[in-house]
Amino acid sequence: MTTPPAQPSRLGTYRTYTRFEAVITRAIPGGALLLAATVLALLLANSPASGAYLALRDVHLGFEIGPLNLDLSLAHWAADGLLAIFFFLAGLELKQEFTVGDLRSPKKAFVPIAAAFGGVAVPAILYTVINLGGPEGAAGGWAIPAATDIAFAVAILALVGSSLPAALRTFLLTLAIVDDLIAITIIAIFYTSDLRLWFLALAIVPIALYRWLVTKHEALFARNYWSAWVILLPLALITWALFLNSGVHATIAGVVLAFLVPTKSLSAHTREHSLSHTLEHRLRPLSSAFAVPVFAFFSAGVAVGGLSGLVESWQSTVALGIIVGLVGGKILGIVGTTFLVTKLTSARLDTDLRWPDMIGMASIAGIGFTVSLLVSELSFSAEDPLQDVAKVGVLTASALAAVLGAAILLPRNRMYARQQRESGAAPDGYDRGADWGADA
Repeated sequence: MTTPPAQPSRLGTYRTYTRFEAVITRAIPGGALLLAATVLALLLANSPASGAYLALRDVHLGFEIGPLNLDLSLAHWAADGLLAIFFFLAGLELKQEFTVGDLRSPKKAFVPIAAAFGGVAVPAILYTVINLGGPEGAAGGWAIPAATDIAFAVAILALVGSSLPAALRTFLLTLAIVDDLIAITIIAIFYTSDLRLWFLALAIVPIALYRWLVTKHEALFARNYWSAWVILLPLALITWALFLNSGVHATIAGVVLAFLVPTKSLSAHTREHSLSHTLEHRLRPLSSAFAVPVFAFFSAGVAVGGLSGLVESWQSTVALGIIVGLVGGKILGIVGTTFLVTKLTSARLDTDLRWPDMIGMASIAGIGFTVSLLVSELSFSAEDPLQDVAKVGVLTASALAAVLGAAILLPRNRMYARQQRESGAAPDGYDRGADWGADA
């Protein structure tokens, strides 16, 4: 996805980022903040302050009016509320890619799309096979190793791949975006419980009004920075609350609303930047600096019980299935599917890419983190010890995937850098601080 530069528009209010916003929306600083939140959560959960951390996580805020329940714990607000922002941005990116981006060309997108499906299916199959004789209820976590964390993955690739072919980053971003779509579909279908359709029926009203506003009054939201906060945000909150109480996971509301935002210009005020790009530009700092790190802080705090507890978690078929799925399954699924597709069909891999590059990229795609942690919470209840075991598996697998990917790609990066120096060519790879959504 090509994100427009952060500069004022002559026709709209595509305002310049502040210094902090410009830094935090770049891949490496954003990934570093996410990592810091995770490490802090782990330290607190495994220190004398663990009681205070758990108590904070369980603090309830909100209210309940009749059948509408908005009385949630802070951890619940982070998972269902703040992640809705993350999924809204994911929805905007998905629609942009399928309407104006690389995914609008079936021929160009076929290989990474197929690879994404392989990268979801193989880890899920491996997890299921490993847990055939596992603890009761363990099979419910089959979708945990299916996810790829686009923020962490792109941050690692930017860190180790300044001279790698640009096509590799394009492939990873396309794959991760399709992976997001699959994950969203899985959550919507398989993690919906106690469905109350009348809440969804009520949600049609704010959704329809939202759609009418973003299409018929697009220029208003392009010209006036605060109009979206004053007009669209209340409608989004109402839709989110109705989804939350319907039994459908509340983050899906963010995706639904994102899919309604125009990705092409409907007026002179969006000639330079569509409303979809404008909203993404405005919300990206909130997601990168607050929403996702706060979710990580409340979700990643697992009390492992020292080295013995960590080893015990690793011995569980749940953690083992997640680790094998994310670290080995992603490589087998992505690279194997790509190989088969390019050998059995007329589709071809970009001429700049080599199979060792693909293996390293597929390793990085094994960083499941954000969505994998969310699916862990959806798969196992908070009272079930398997939830913490699953989170240990996610964190372990994500770390191993990052290390393995870096170990493969760093030598490749040095080789490409040497070739570029010898030929006098400019680096083909990445701005180390590139935006998470740039150049896909």
